[in-house]
Amino acid sequence: MDSSDFKLSLRLRIDWSEMDTYQHVNNVNFMKYMQSARVQFWEVSGLSNLYSEKKKGPMLVSTKCDFKHPLFFPGNVLIKTKVAFIKNSSFGLSHKLYNDSGTLCGEGQDVAVCFDFNEDKTFLISDTLREIMKQYM
Repeated sequence: MDSSDFKLSLRLRIDWSEMDTYQHVNNVNFMKYMQSARVQFWEVSGLSNLYSEKKKGPMLVSTKCDFKHPLFFPGNVLIKTKVAFIKNSSFGLSHKLYNDSGTLCGEGQDVAVCFDFNEDKTFLISDTLREIMKQYM
């Protein structure tokens, strides 16, 4: 498992209810795991607080996941996350999902825009927020 450049990690327990008829974790749960990692990034970057205080925050506009290997119950999934890019008002996250053996089970990408929910439009990423985000590249 070579994900040393992925600054964030989140370990989640796989629940029995996440399995499908094939006795492995249903693919939709990979997206939920990535969502948990995405929210973790929003929290550490201050984007969650920005939304709470000013109704400005990230809005997911694209997500995808490539499935590499199944996940099983019982077990855990480790989601490693990093910032893939930062543009004017958008940014991307890359995720790698691993099982307890360190096998790569999924690779995902998210794109989010910084959105002002008061004015119903995107806003530019401030220099301060950009510097925080860069810490996770």
